[in-house]
Amino acid sequence: MTDATIARRQLGDTLVLGVGRTGRDVALYLQGLRAKDRVSSVTVYGGVASFEGQVTRELEAAGIRVILGTDEIEDEERYDLAVVSPGIPEDSPFFQSARAHAVETVSEPELAWRESPERWVAITGTNGKTTTTTLACQLLRRGRGAAVAAGNIGTPTIRAVSERDAGGWIVAELSSFQLETTQRLHPRVACLLNIAPDHLEWHKTMGAYAAAKEKLFQNLGVGDLAIVSDRDRWCVPIRERLLARGLRTLTLDVAADCGDACAAFVRGGRLVVRLGGIEHVLLPAGEMGVKGAHNIEDALAASSIALELGVSESVVNDILRDFRPLEHRIEPCGEVAGVSFVNDSKATNPDSVSKALSSFPMGHVIVLLGGYDKGLDLAPLARDVAARCKVAVCFGDVGKRMAREVEGAAAAERAACAVRVVRREHLRDAFAAAVELAAPKDIVLLSPACSSFDEFKDMGERGRLFKSLVARLSPTDVGGTR
Repeated sequence: MTDATIARRQLGDTLVLGVGRTGRDVALYLQGLRAKDRVSSVTVYGGVASFEGQVTRELEAAGIRVILGTDEIEDEERYDLAVVSPGIPEDSPFFQSARAHAVETVSEPELAWRESPERWVAITGTNGKTTTTTLACQLLRRGRGAAVAAGNIGTPTIRAVSERDAGGWIVAELSSFQLETTQRLHPRVACLLNIAPDHLEWHKTMGAYAAAKEKLFQNLGVGDLAIVSDRDRWCVPIRERLLARGLRTLTLDVAADCGDACAAFVRGGRLVVRLGGIEHVLLPAGEMGVKGAHNIEDALAASSIALELGVSESVVNDILRDFRPLEHRIEPCGEVAGVSFVNDSKATNPDSVSKALSSFPMGHVIVLLGGYDKGLDLAPLARDVAARCKVAVCFGDVGKRMAREVEGAAAAERAACAVRVVRREHLRDAFAAAVELAAPKDIVLLSPACSSFDEFKDMGERGRLFKSLVARLSPTDVGGTR
């Protein structure tokens, strides 16, 4: 089946799992196809914890059948297609019930691609995908006229399909959850930035997690481009398998030129992208609007995407100079009494915090670590914190375990580490402790290494609280000035 015919398929009776933002948009999109005789019916199951609200009333007003408070699809019901919202695990009873009652079960990005398969870029990775997606989208907007960022970044891909301009590109940030149930998704450019421990409560093993990420490349062929890091032990075997398939594969490596016909790296301080043996020498890394080695890697990936799709070097350089940190990702949010405050609430796994710490001078960081304990190995992060930070303020559900790990790492290094470890219950208290211990030239960094669900509805709420606390500070509140 060709891309063109996929978009014209009859979808029949459809089932949507979930009544969040994604479920709502999918259901309304499918209901819109009923007028075109491509959909026979739309039924939404909200799940066992769902309840009536504004979204369900909106769906019912649109003529959509909504069932709440259960994970069990009625035995007599049969569907041609089930679309599953992110956050519903494949091994959950809810997912399995839908699968048992549908001919085919897919993720929302899979449906979106089938509906409009042209001009897709897809980006995944444990860390850096939002920055890379946002930057790539800006580059394509400036250089190609139209692009929209969608997927895990916030806007469901099905909405992007509905709203994108003619000839516009969809730049999709895709999580492992979304990729796990893709089948035909076929981007023109696919990028894997890195794989670090995360979401193991969902995937159970690193092998399963990496396999979900690798599905991004399953349908690539001649003329497409795969971009894969060469400095990640989980990515390297994926890159080797792509090369074995004969795919055009760009090796992403900040530190060194691998010598391949397609590569992105730093040479003499300048960003370089090589495509088909042709080098594009870009601006010096020091002229970028964002700093840090991890941001250089993200910039190389986004630049590779843009250059591959015909954006000029001059446009790439201009955007890289103008690009600024995203909200909640190493976001500067003020300076008080010589102390800088940085919101990195989006750092929800240990690897992302280690990368953030490399952006700041050693011995001057007071880092706030904590939140919901996902059961990840904290030892590597603890060693980085012990080596680089002045103070670690540990809070939340994981606080006690985090404090113990950092103290153990500091003790193992003895005199080489002088980090102080402080334990507090909540973020507000952790912030107050950090401010009390801060002195001029210090950086108070919220980089939690954990999700936020023990105390907040999401990482955005956590980051906004941090910024509001900073905004209320006066110079006399900062400990080092007293």
